[in-house]
Amino acid sequence: MNLESPKTVVNKSQKELFEFLNNLNNFEKIMPDTIQKFEVDGESFIFSLKGMPEIRLVLKEKQEFDKIILGAASSKLDFTLTANLVPVSENETEIQLLFAGDFNPMMAMMVKKPLQNFINTLTEKTKEL
Repeated sequence: MNLESPKTVVNKSQKELFEFLNNLNNFEKIMPDTIQKFEVDGESFIFSLKGMPEIRLVLKEKQEFDKIILGAASSKLDFTLTANLVPVSENETEIQLLFAGDFNPMMAMMVKKPLQNFINTLTEKTKEL
């Protein structure tokens, strides 16, 4: 299952936005308002939203200033969340989040809408930085 957030322009340079997202503590600032838990542990963080189980995301890969890839720490839920950063100008960067998950059809049907809302919220809150 693949989902995409809308492409959104953020009033930060590509380097600034990359460094913001590279600091996992900053993800708490862009989480949905329904967040109930957020803890950073080295190269990963764990969070839970109201009505959802806890999820641990691990920093899997980063391509300096262009891309940051987070992945699920659990093999039960196999997915990645990729932030693509494209410079628009010296002080503006386009961000798009891409979710790629390997779920059975029943699970995909259940989580598609909440996940789409989640990545859209992350993108919108990033725009407000």
